Amino acid sequence: MLTPFTGSGAIDWPALDSLTDWYIEAGVAGLFAVCLSSEMYHLTGDERLAVARRVISRSAGRVPVVATGTFGGPVGSQAEMVQQIADTGVAAVVVIVNQLGAVEEPDSTWQSRAETLMAATGEVPLGLYECPIPYKRLLTPELLGWAAASGRFVFHKDTSCMMEPIRAKLRAVNGTAFRWLNANCPTLLESLRAGGDGYCGIAANFMPDLYVWMCAIFHTQPELATRLQHFLSIADAVVRYQYPASAKHFLTQAGVFTSAHCRIANPDFAEEELLILRDLQEAVKEWRRTLRGAR
Repeated sequence: MLTPFTGSGAIDWPALDSLTDWYIEAGVAGLFAVCLSSEMYHLTGDERLAVARRVISRSAGRVPVVATGTFGGPVGSQAEMVQQIADTGVAAVVVIVNQLGAVEEPDSTWQSRAETLMAATGEVPLGLYECPIPYKRLLTPELLGWAAASGRFVFHKDTSCMMEPIRAKLRAVNGTAFRWLNANCPTLLESLRAGGDGYCGIAANFMPDLYVWMCAIFHTQPELATRLQHFLSIADAVVRYQYPASAKHFLTQAGVFTSAHCRIANPDFAEEELLILRDLQEAVKEWRRTLRGAR
């Protein structure tokens, strides 16, 4: 999820309510609040908790909500934040993979810290996210298989972005209740066909309903799914430009937001860039008509 801000930089709570409704009305299976797209590193600890509570309240049980609970420091301190996030009522607390090990530390150290975190947080359901900031740490298939077998980790947001490691990870969790979600658009369709469980990426902040459709139709309408994948892959280049400001401008054009303000950065979009976002709006509308007609 994004976090809407007013022009002064304060959290826009009514806009967050409207955004929550917008995602749910698009058919999403769940909401990931307090994530990188939410500008989580630019929220205070109290704001992270408040955002999670607000989204849970607004969603009112319509879909499950998860939120990040690890923001660096000793494992004990991270465990305390995990518990605080859990107490908001989320379905699972997301563990940022890079927060349990420095870039030079081996997987054995990472696993040891994960075990300590698990022991310190009781029965709190946990998720995993290969967040690229402050650095990108990818889990090996072996570590992901271990996490799935533990029974404590219930899903994973993957940023491998290549099919060979994706297939290896899917094989590692096959036969478990663990859910694997792709954060990468260009590999989405192939990952679904390889056994992936869905999409959890930034483009869902532009056109969540198209990704809902992809996950629903890929196995029953393969030719249409392939055509849709071609569009989504090309659109992904627009999505990534100056993100998350691009998403906020897109939603302002669509009438979902009233302000495109970010805490991370507020780039000045040239007229031609705003026209590209407008044209993406029109292309998305065309695809919506196509998919409605394909029911």
